[in-house]
Amino acid sequence: MKNEILKDISYDPERGGLFYKETRYLFIRPEVIITFQKEIEKELGEKAHPILFKSGLCGGILSSKRYQDIYKLSDEETVHFMLEMGRQIGWGRFELELFNTIKRYLKIKVYFSPFAEAYGPSERPVCHFIRGVIAGLGSVVFRSEIHAEEIRCLSMGNPFCSFEIKGINLFYK
Repeated sequence: MKNEILKDISYDPERGGLFYKETRYLFIRPEVIITFQKEIEKELGEKAHPILFKSGLCGGILSSKRYQDIYKLSDEETVHFMLEMGRQIGWGRFELELFNTIKRYLKIKVYFSPFAEAYGPSERPVCHFIRGVIAGLGSVVFRSEIHAEEIRCLSMGNPFCSFEIKGINLFYK
């Protein structure tokens, strides 16, 4: 299988930047992100998790809107695009389990989460960035505020991570 995302990454030597469809990305080891995560968890405890989640949420909203606009994708196509992009940029193997626009419900499995692998064993879910990105995707396709939960995590000994996204309030424009 070809990696269409990496194939279309451009490099700007003047800026020292990598770009996909004129949006800047960077390669970073998962251990760097997890060191950051563990350090803010030491300082803030459970209060760190919403911060990590909101970081992912920002990226999920920006990317979902951007690629929906660029490629003129339907909501369902946007979900499939984002899950494939996640896999192709190294965030694990994403699998759509359920997508229901009427109930505004999205359930996704992620195998081989680099965040869970780098984090190591944990008593609670640790993939706050992925949860945030998927929540951002859900907020775009459901046009609503969302509730997002990681219900299984590789760090907890599960064979995969599992995320549930539920739309809770419609956005009105």
